[in-house]
Amino acid sequence: MNGTVGYGLVLGGLAFATFGALVGLVSGLRRSDAGFPWVLRAVWGFAACMVGSNLVMVHALVTHDFSVRYVAQVGSRATPLVYTIVSLWSALEGSILFWGLIMGGYIAVFAYIHRREHARYMQLALGTMLAVGVFFAFLIAGPANPWGAVSPVPADGPGPNPLLQNHILMVIHPPMLYLGYVGMTVPFGVAVAGLLRGEIGEAWMAPLRRWTLVAWLFLSIGIILGAWWAYAVLGWGGYWAWDPVENASFLPWLTATAFMHSTMVQERKRMLKLWTLSLALASFVLTILGTFMTRSGIFNSVHSFTQSDIGPTFLVFLGFLLVLCVGLLAVRGPLLVPEGQLASPLSREASILVNNLVFVAITFTVLLGTLYPLISEAVRGVRVSVGEPYFNKMAVPGGIAVLFLMGVGPVLPWGKPDPATLRRQFIIPSVVGLVVTAACFAVGLRGVYPLMTFGLAGFVTVVTVRELVAPVRVRMSERKEGFVAALTTSALKAQRRFGGYVVHLGIVLIIVAVAASSAYVKHTSGTLKKGQVIELGGYQMKYLGLVSGEEPHRTYVAARIEVTSPGGKVSELKPRLNYYERSTDPIGTPGVRETPAEDLYVSLMAFSEQAGTASINIWVFPLVGWIWWSIPLLVLGTLIALWPRRKTAVAMAGAPAVGTSPLTGGDAERGAA
Repeated sequence: MNGTVGYGLVLGGLAFATFGALVGLVSGLRRSDAGFPWVLRAVWGFAACMVGSNLVMVHALVTHDFSVRYVAQVGSRATPLVYTIVSLWSALEGSILFWGLIMGGYIAVFAYIHRREHARYMQLALGTMLAVGVFFAFLIAGPANPWGAVSPVPADGPGPNPLLQNHILMVIHPPMLYLGYVGMTVPFGVAVAGLLRGEIGEAWMAPLRRWTLVAWLFLSIGIILGAWWAYAVLGWGGYWAWDPVENASFLPWLTATAFMHSTMVQERKRMLKLWTLSLALASFVLTILGTFMTRSGIFNSVHSFTQSDIGPTFLVFLGFLLVLCVGLLAVRGPLLVPEGQLASPLSREASILVNNLVFVAITFTVLLGTLYPLISEAVRGVRVSVGEPYFNKMAVPGGIAVLFLMGVGPVLPWGKPDPATLRRQFIIPSVVGLVVTAACFAVGLRGVYPLMTFGLAGFVTVVTVRELVAPVRVRMSERKEGFVAALTTSALKAQRRFGGYVVHLGIVLIIVAVAASSAYVKHTSGTLKKGQVIELGGYQMKYLGLVSGEEPHRTYVAARIEVTSPGGKVSELKPRLNYYERSTDPIGTPGVRETPAEDLYVSLMAFSEQAGTASINIWVFPLVGWIWWSIPLLVLGTLIALWPRRKTAVAMAGAPAVGTSPLTGGDAERGAA
């Protein structure tokens, strides 16, 4: 029964998406509003079918209906309830079904929020989004169908992948990543609609920018949580290995970040029109490429799914998207004529342009390093390996350049600068940056790149805090407002500007943490007998013996490690190996002692009960926790930037507002500069 109902809902979603895509695109291109109510009905129908099918699958998983193929593949009576529900996205077919749920939700929310705005634009945008929905509904109904019947029905199943049951982060990480990936469908639909009509006024740039920011936030959280999961679960002493699937999530993040910076130049100077839309389209195409890389089975990765039949289907869709995007930009590009020009190389618009070029260079570098082994194998028949040294060599200088531009950009004015004012603006941040660098060197830190990173981080932090505090101080001085009132009013009057600077502080935190934890990590390993001590970084670790236990879905063996910190504080860590019925190899869980300054990370590699020994790996990671602690700043800054404002501008219109260009529109929200 579950299988029949669930599959029927998928077919219903496919029908609604197909109907809505055809009506929306045809009516929009004909510039007729007649089909808009039908497009909205198709959106509600598609979303309802996707939600319903997912709910039926959750019911099948929770009730252990092993007659459904997907439940037989990932279900188990011994799996705890939370991981039973999480198994919805733990394997290929379920993850595509979950993808459909998120896509239906995104399209429905977008349609509801903008339902009263210009129908012709909305029809084209929703038609494009539903066309993407057709592809994913087709995948769920065909190559990635989770609803197949199983006969004879097994009494139990193997449970989800052990790696996905080993940490609570797997409850959060994949949904965040999917919300980021699927969210790029909305700006893609808006960008395609604008190109099809040959005009994108400010009234349409605003939702394009906001929905990209929403997807960017979820993608950022998903990437950080994925790094945290790798750190907390895999026990290899790291959080980022330039794995192909890690890179797949990083690529659209880079282009989406470049896009959001590019929109500022577009609004202020009416430049970079074609470039800005190209970045919006590229972000979506890269999410599809990343999905293909994750789900086709062409890469071996702990993050990817097994071999499947959907690879060729994804490849065809990816090729279609590339042709569509290039064709639209080629045909409609001449309509997007820039109205402004670069006034000075020492202007804010010039710094943002360089910023964009750096982001694109990093994107190309990562993409090339990720795909080169496949290209080499296809052309020469030899599969080469592109490892961490290549990516670090190419990406680290780019990251430092981005950090530098984060500090320089806000100091530079729009247009031609005044040299004397510019010098004054740079003096204090530059002095702080030099002092930070000298202080780091004085305490014994070495390495050109890390010292440059710390110095630039000091420079950027001073600039960013000054930009945040300056309007607050003005209001407190001139209007005699209290600090809280002045801060709140300043943030509300320039939300995008204020929120963007808060996000910058979060990015600085991440960059500093990555530099410190990579350059100054300490490591040792050894096999200890009971009572023996090993030292690292001022920590003394004494092996006290083994303990074992049993949980509903696994058994485990843990090593008791007594830790004496450099300050004399004594605590205990219990790194463990977890054994799952489905897995022949144990899954480790490291023991981590976290402090703001550093993490002590202990991983159990092997043990011998007869000899009474345990083999452990030990790392000390400076500042690594700052990576995950950046999430609140990213969320806060994004929420400030997205917080609804009182509408004073004209709603979306079929033609640009008076005094606006087809692409950039008017002056709305220019305070974000």
